[in-house]
Amino acid sequence: MRMDRRDFLSDLTRTAALCAIVPNVWRVSNRPRFADDPFTLGVASGDPTATGGVLWTRLAPRPFEPDGGMELRTVVTWEVADDDGFKKIVKTGRATAGEELSYSIHVDVDGLTPDRWYFYRFQSGQATSPVGRFRTAPADGAKTALKFAVASCQRWDQGLFTAYEHMAKEELDLVTHLGDYIYEGSSPANAVRKHQGLEIRTVDDYRRRYAQYKSDPALQAAHARCPWVVVWDDHEVDNNYAGVHGENDMESVEQMRARRAAGYQAWWEHQPVRVPRVTSWADLTITRTINWGALARFWMLDTRQYRDDQACGDGTKTVPCGDWADPKRTMMGATQEQWLFNGLGASKSHWQVIGNQVMMAPNDSGPGPEMRLALDQWGGYPAARDRLLNTIAQRAANRTVVLTGDIHTHWANELHSEFSRPDRPVVAAEFVGTSISSDGDGSGEPGERMKTQLAENPHIKWFHNRRGYITCSVDEQQWLSEYRTVAYVTKPGAPLETAARFRLEHGKPGLQKL
Repeated sequence: MRMDRRDFLSDLTRTAALCAIVPNVWRVSNRPRFADDPFTLGVASGDPTATGGVLWTRLAPRPFEPDGGMELRTVVTWEVADDDGFKKIVKTGRATAGEELSYSIHVDVDGLTPDRWYFYRFQSGQATSPVGRFRTAPADGAKTALKFAVASCQRWDQGLFTAYEHMAKEELDLVTHLGDYIYEGSSPANAVRKHQGLEIRTVDDYRRRYAQYKSDPALQAAHARCPWVVVWDDHEVDNNYAGVHGENDMESVEQMRARRAAGYQAWWEHQPVRVPRVTSWADLTITRTINWGALARFWMLDTRQYRDDQACGDGTKTVPCGDWADPKRTMMGATQEQWLFNGLGASKSHWQVIGNQVMMAPNDSGPGPEMRLALDQWGGYPAARDRLLNTIAQRAANRTVVLTGDIHTHWANELHSEFSRPDRPVVAAEFVGTSISSDGDGSGEPGERMKTQLAENPHIKWFHNRRGYITCSVDEQQWLSEYRTVAYVTKPGAPLETAARFRLEHGKPGLQKL
């Protein structure tokens, strides 16, 4: 049979197009030779299940060059073992690192034993990655105790990641990171250590910024120590963005969607996450649940992508103003809100844990009867907040804990079913973690002005302005949160301190300061 010349050329064109996107065996390097270590960004694990989890690395021998210095699609071997010497390997496989995803590797391992520790590593050519520790969650129905850390806000140019040096020495089952993993801006001349480049906007810009952060040894050590559960906040794209609205409304909807796509893709490429596939990077969905047996269910939220624009031009303003009180305004979007509300009603987990970006408890900074609120927080969306807290009151009262980042200071808050009426009952607790490094050293205990402000917000039980993180120890009877701090991050060597400890008893309202 003879083929028409036009059909032949058409088939040839289609074949060439497929070759450009499919990692065919003849286009993949099985035995690459690296002049430099390709595992400069370390390893990480995350989103554990009872039988597995996600293992991550990215090949980047020269991380600040285009494509991290990589040139060819490359085969990477991964191994999971019972021991750190890899004498008893229980799972192994191969994955291909390609330029489309910046030579990142995401391995979704399954078939492991519940509630136990494993070790993992990657190999490519003659290069072997650092070894990471990973643990599986307890089996369904088990109420195994949990100890985990809460972290957020690690601005490179405002301080060292000293807190991660200490976190990497703790015996933790898990780390929850609540956003601001990178910062998008350029650095001032007096920065502690400078960002590379100016404000980032393209996917290559974001990749270089992640590579800079991932190069930090303390951050790498904390990732290698245990699995992480990660969500984003605003600085992974643009400060205080809301949906398709940028910080200063200087960019069009199309420009913001393009910037979101770049930021979201680079975030995914650099995190050990299991999230649904989407047709556009600009619409990547990160809302998901993580179960710790029957003890706790983590509800990881996205309060950036779906929210309405901040009321009254954002900032801290006297309210009411503009559309601040409009009951239709949303922080999570209708779909995510319904997902969370229905889930809280159906969940049989002993504790409900909401991983959230911005502070839920209102912080009224106005004198006397005047009410001034930060409109980027839940206080700027009062109707949406009350819908959530009323749902908690009805479906999961006093067994719900909200974990929050963003604000660069430590807080311990009691959450009422409504904040418009101070007599409404306490139905949940909120533990707000300070930053790893953002805003520099901090000042420690509150000054007189802040003490007056706290007195006018009786639901706020404690405040502290130092860098650090929170560790949470959870069992069936109680939740214990310990606020870890370091006195300085503008120079190395700060010791770790415990600034406060709070206990929450399951089924009982209110926080107890220990």
